[in-house]
Amino acid sequence: MKCYENRSRTSPIVAYELGENSITIKFIDGSVYLYNYDNTGNANVEQMKKYAGIGHGLNGFLSRFLKKGAGEMIQPGGTERPNNEC
Repeated sequence: MKCYENRSRTSPIVAYELGENSITIKFIDGSVYLYNYDNTGNANVEQMKKYAGIGHGLNGFLSRFLKKGAGEMIQPGGTERPNNEC
């Protein structure tokens, strides 16, 4: 995964990985979610990829435009920030 730049320094997102039709996002609590065309929509995934690339706005987009339950949890989170390189 690539570290999320987090230009605002307030985002709970720490890393992401782009797929052809998806984006996988790792959060500060260690949880990992997969957002793909099927569970999130083509336009939303492509917009999320853009925000990930510029390192700003991704969490805001998630909060404003995606209803709870969008995406698929592929790794549950804990209560603390995991020890990682990001």
